[in-house]
Amino acid sequence: MKLIIFDFDGTLADTEPLITQTMMKTLRTVGLPVCTREQCRAMIGLPLKETFMQLLPIDSATGDLCAKTYEQIFAVDNRPSAVGMFPHVSETLQALHQRGYLLSIATSRGRTSLEAFLRDMQLMSYISHIVTVNDVERAKPYPDMVDTTLSHFRISPEDTLMVGDAIYDIQMGHNAGVRTCGVTYGNGTREQMEACAADHIIDDIADILNLV
Repeated sequence: MKLIIFDFDGTLADTEPLITQTMMKTLRTVGLPVCTREQCRAMIGLPLKETFMQLLPIDSATGDLCAKTYEQIFAVDNRPSAVGMFPHVSETLQALHQRGYLLSIATSRGRTSLEAFLRDMQLMSYISHIVTVNDVERAKPYPDMVDTTLSHFRISPEDTLMVGDAIYDIQMGHNAGVRTCGVTYGNGTREQMEACAADHIIDDIADILNLV
């Protein structure tokens, strides 16, 4: 194994409370039926517009409005203390980096907010490359984010591990032909990770140190 690609939301950072709260506020602001936190949580990992279009039977223009409204609300509510890392994230990334593994991120989040989070969490020095939803034509579960990362590093799928908490992460990894690792402490469950045939399933990010 040479390269480890991480999802961000629900894998490195515990953004679920902020995301679901912002989604519910967005629906309320736009005047749409407000879905439950659980319904919103199930959409985490998708691009913003697609998130709202899967939540409710809305047209493309309304999906764009929801995405724009979400970004406006998120910019106000996203204070430095609003989001934290999951346990052992910093230590694990540091250990992997020291062992010589290349670490990258593939996320449905935009680059600006992602880089701000990474700076605040002091993780930027461990991450060699970032691919966001804005950098590819097709988002998760299509393989584009992983394919772009492999091309950047000139590394083969056989030497790569995709780590994520959502079925979309695992499906993306499978579609790109890389090994996959599902985490159970984020937004997905062990049952979901088993159902989408993740190659490995872990309950703590530190367990990756025993896999590679």
